[in-house]
Amino acid sequence: MASLQDQLLKAGLVDKNKANKVKKEKQKKANANRRGGGEAGDQIKQAAQLEQSKKVERDRELNKQKQAEANRKAVQAQIRQLVQINRIDREGGELAYSFVDRGKVKNLYIDEHLQKQLSLGRLAIVSITTKGKLGYELVPTGIAEKIAERDSSYVVQILKSEEAETEDDDPYAAYQIPDDLMW
Repeated sequence: MASLQDQLLKAGLVDKNKANKVKKEKQKKANANRRGGGEAGDQIKQAAQLEQSKKVERDRELNKQKQAEANRKAVQAQIRQLVQINRIDREGGELAYSFVDRGKVKNLYIDEHLQKQLSLGRLAIVSITTKGKLGYELVPTGIAEKIAERDSSYVVQILKSEEAETEDDDPYAAYQIPDDLMW
C-alpha cells in the first residue's frame, strides 16, 4: 500500500521537490517536539530551571551546614589543644575544692598552693571531654579567657581577683576572710 504522498505524485498533483519540502518540515516539527520545542517544551524547560535552582539552593544550604560543622570542630580542637598544653598538674592533691557545673556540685582534689591560686583568680576551671568522658582541668586565667572567647560553655569557673571585688563602701572591708575557710 502506497502512502498518500506517493499517490499524489503518481496522479501528478504534486511535484517531487514540493513533496520533499513538506516531508522535511514534518520531520523538523517532530524533532522540535521531541527536543522540547513548542508550548509543552517551554513548560518543561521552566520546570527544569526551577528544579535546578532549588537544587542549587539546597546545595548552598548543605555547604553552609558543613562549613559550620567544620568550624565547630576546629574550635573544639583549638580548645582541647589549649587545655592540654596549659593544664596545671593536680597530682597529689588532698584538698577537695567544690564548684558548681551545670547545676551540680563537683569536686576537684588540689593542694594548698593551687587552692590559693584559684582564690586569687590566677587559675580557672574548664571542662573538657576526652574519650567520651567529662573531666575538669585547671588552667591559667588568661588561657581560660581565650577559651571563653572561642566557646564560653567550656569555662566552668573564673574568679576575679580580690582587689577587684572589694568596694569602697563595703561595711565588711575591715574584716578579712580567713584563708583556711573551707566550704
